[in-house]
Amino acid sequence: MSDIPFQTIDWDKIPKVEHPGETGTSFWQTVQLEGLRMRIVEYTNGYIADHWCQKGHIVHCIEGGFVSELENGDAFSLSQGMTYIVSDNLSSHRSVSKNGVKLLIIDGDFLKS
Repeated sequence: MSDIPFQTIDWDKIPKVEHPGETGTSFWQTVQLEGLRMRIVEYTNGYIADHWCQKGHIVHCIEGGFVSELENGDAFSLSQGMTYIVSDNLSSHRSVSKNGVKLLIIDGDFLKS
């Protein structure tokens, strides 16, 4: 990862990009730097991710709640103020949100296992 100079991000100026799920929709606002991606992600009511993800993330729940399902059958409920972290290739996981959620998701080279 390269040096990142001080900067601010006005998320209101970052466009939302729609990503359909298996059910429901997610909207991503993405800031991409070298080796680092930061996103505000919102899931609509009834959202289920359309894939099992192997990527590592730091996921912080800003508003609402969701379940992070692991392919092995484990499931973890997260609500406002909670965070999970996992490195690349250490779990297959997907998000499910019954009532919608707003997340801050950070991933990048520092999570490679």
